[in-house]
Amino acid sequence: MEDAEVVHRAREFLRQVGAVPVGEDLSPYAKALGAKIKFEELDKGESGYTLTRASGKHVITINALESPQRQRFTICHEIAHIALELPSDHKEVAPWAFAKRHINEIHCDLFAAELLMPYQQWLAIVPKGEPSLDAIKTMAATFCTSYPATASRFATLSDGPCAFVTMERGTVRYAAQSKTLRALHARIRARSPIPEGALAHRLRATKETQTQTADVAQDVWFEDWEAGLELVELSRHYAETDTTTSLLWFDNEDAPEIEVDRFGRQAREETGLDELTGHLEWVGRSRRR
Repeated sequence: MEDAEVVHRAREFLRQVGAVPVGEDLSPYAKALGAKIKFEELDKGESGYTLTRASGKHVITINALESPQRQRFTICHEIAHIALELPSDHKEVAPWAFAKRHINEIHCDLFAAELLMPYQQWLAIVPKGEPSLDAIKTMAATFCTSYPATASRFATLSDGPCAFVTMERGTVRYAAQSKTLRALHARIRARSPIPEGALAHRLRATKETQTQTADVAQDVWFEDWEAGLELVELSRHYAETDTTTSLLWFDNEDAPEIEVDRFGRQAREETGLDELTGHLEWVGRSRRR
């Protein structure tokens, strides 16, 4: 299953069931699938799980000890398992450890984001202009979602070139990109070290939890990219878990002029023909038939 299919199925689910009003009770989503939500005190690190009875009814159990934001995301994540009919693979892996998580879990996270922050509702109230920490905090408070989930949504639904990068223990794990940035064939390599020129690299080196914004060269983050262009990087480092996130964006006017071939590869600039001198050179007989 591709990401696009997951998004399509989530939006079709919302079309049939109806989107829950922003920040309100999520039980209508569960009821639409014959599921019941209950809250219990679970072990640390266990956000929730779903049991299916012989009758076909589903019982979603949520950790009552976790934050409201985490509980809401877990509810939608478990609903995604039911709606997509994807088996769970809930190992002792943190939600931000993308490289170690099963693809089913990543797809259910994507589905959950669509339910928690429906794109039509999002676009209707998102602050206009370029991204900012205040804008992300405002949207997070409105939808009752975590900072990483909200920033990732910000990047995905941005009109301009934008990406949200998740890093763990100094390694890039995942990058959510806007449609505009994908069209530019920007590539952020997963499972690679955080680029040395990135703000995220500098913040992690301090070993302190903090948030900063800075201008960074675009080719620091994007592979095979034109030099001399800049982007804005809003980076957060969490010292306790050694995780880092960066929201990257730049204006459409600052995008490089890149040509790609039909395979999506960057086209190299042609050198053109040699200048005519009036002298004909004999190049010998061709060996090609």
